[in-house]
Amino acid sequence: MSEKITSIQFWADREKRIPDPTIFWTKAEKLSEILASQGKANQRTQIRKFYDEVLRLDQDAKRLPDNQWPHILARLNLLIPKAVYAQGRDNLVSPDFVDFIKASVNQVQTKEDLAVFATLFEAFMGFYRRDKK
Repeated sequence: MSEKITSIQFWADREKRIPDPTIFWTKAEKLSEILASQGKANQRTQIRKFYDEVLRLDQDAKRLPDNQWPHILARLNLLIPKAVYAQGRDNLVSPDFVDFIKASVNQVQTKEDLAVFATLFEAFMGFYRRDKK
């Protein structure tokens, strides 16, 4: 487990709802560099499936009534076994990507947390590239 992956925290001050000011640039870029350097794993198409699901859940959280939050949170937690499965299935994703999903999902308690996770993932996808050499 990479210390850099699990040390990504969404909030500089959770109580005041102040996001970490470096999360959407510095940390997202570093995460992309780490995951892009891990061999055949973490193909953009595999990562995109998880990104699309996080965006869909974030949109549902914003659109649906508050009483649906437990259902959205349950679907979000399903990303962890999906990531573990993808890792076990011919290493489609790396252990560090699984750690990123686990560390992020574990921080989501509210709709605002999910919004920060979705924005972090968006920033990561903007930086994410792999050498095609």
